Amino acid sequence: MQRTTEQQGTPGMDPREAGPTSTIDGSVLAPRAARGGSNAVALACGLAATLALIAPTCLAQAAADASPGSPNRWALVASQLGYGLQSALVLMAFVLGLLIWQRRAQRHIAWLLALMPGWVLMVGLARLTPWPAAIAVVLAPWLLWCGVHYLMRRLRRRDRRLHRALLAQAVLFPIALLLPVPSAQIAAFALWWLGAQLLIAMAWHVWHLWQDMFLPTLEERYPRADFALSCGLIGLGALAVLAAWLLPGSGLASVLGPLALIGMGLHRVRDFARALTQSELAVLQGELRLQERIAELERHFDQVAEAKLEQVTERERKRIAADLHDDLGAKLLTIVHTSESDRISTLAREALEEMRLSVRGLTGKPVVLLDALGDWRAEVVSRLAQANILAEWKSPAEDIEHTFPARAYVQTTRILRESVSNIIKHSGATHCVISCSAQDGYFSVVIQDNGQGIPLELEGRLDKGHGMASMKARAKQMHGQCLVESGPGWGTVIRLTIPL
Repeated sequence: MQRTTEQQGTPGMDPREAGPTSTIDGSVLAPRAARGGSNAVALACGLAATLALIAPTCLAQAAADASPGSPNRWALVASQLGYGLQSALVLMAFVLGLLIWQRRAQRHIAWLLALMPGWVLMVGLARLTPWPAAIAVVLAPWLLWCGVHYLMRRLRRRDRRLHRALLAQAVLFPIALLLPVPSAQIAAFALWWLGAQLLIAMAWHVWHLWQDMFLPTLEERYPRADFALSCGLIGLGALAVLAAWLLPGSGLASVLGPLALIGMGLHRVRDFARALTQSELAVLQGELRLQERIAELERHFDQVAEAKLEQVTERERKRIAADLHDDLGAKLLTIVHTSESDRISTLAREALEEMRLSVRGLTGKPVVLLDALGDWRAEVVSRLAQANILAEWKSPAEDIEHTFPARAYVQTTRILRESVSNIIKHSGATHCVISCSAQDGYFSVVIQDNGQGIPLELEGRLDKGHGMASMKARAKQMHGQCLVESGPGWGTVIRLTIPL
């Protein structure tokens, strides 16, 4: 015998993706933590409910058919229970047929499905016809053939030689009825011979289930709870065979046999429900993964689009910077060196410096903060000195290793220039202190003069002037702030704070 490689799991779902599962019987089982004893409890409840529905009617019918002291009273009760269980078998076969129709991956259950109406047919014909022994000899080998195939297919195994042998046996037994031997003796031999084969098949099935409980990987290992349940159901079938051997007139076989078949059917239905739950869980997990993937793709697309826009913007900035430097810068430099008017030469030089500052901001190269402080100090002190204002520059006490983005450097430079221009033009100051510091992730500049301050009549219009509004707008662009504090007679203080 060999194990087949066909997959009996839920279509479209890999059983191993749903956690620790068992596919030994061709169905996807729930994770081990969820199996516990729920399967056994559900099956026991199903069998108990079946007996509870059937037993009252059967007992009443048996009581009506036999007197209280009759020795066959319990045999009649067993016979009536057998009738009720056969009706339940037909209903279970119908349910299994629907299950196979809805889920073709469970085709191996067709052997159990064929076994149920076959049992009902054999028992019914044996009771309704005057040839019960002949009916048993004809149909019992075929029922054995279905039962053995079901036990093998649960383990996903096939054996062609055994298949042919069982078919040959099923064909030869009816031929034996033509021999000059009483059919009752042939039926008795068939009962012992076929029952022994069925017991051997059951023992072989339990042995392989036992071996599968100790497979190396958890995904392939057969769960202990299902093993105990399978042993219980197969035990019922074995008891039915023993009852047919040892107590042929008691009717126990007609009760235990259908009970075992109904239990196996309920077990299959339970596995189908469990597989359906796992499939729904897998679909939900797939939808969640798909949504996460879509969100990730959207984020990636946004990042790519942003990077592309930044790349295009950076390329355009560099082009504009190159045009300014090569064209406008060259012309301004020519005016500086060739103009005979000092005023024109000075204005051209200032325009050239502004143009160079704009080009530096457009190129996007970061500036070391120490270098920026040196540039700002040289420019501020030089401009204030030209206006006869004593400048006192206070740099940070310790060396700092921060860098300034190009745009932040340009905006800070223009804020400092505007501040110095306001001091020179409007303050009337003779002394100015510029203090710089870098701590807690912020860079601060405080510019304080001893001028006349801002008049009261202009206090409410500080933000309306182009210079002050421009300074605050530039600071806001850098996610910082620019505050102006002033009062008549005690000068003006400008505080610029921007994040590093």
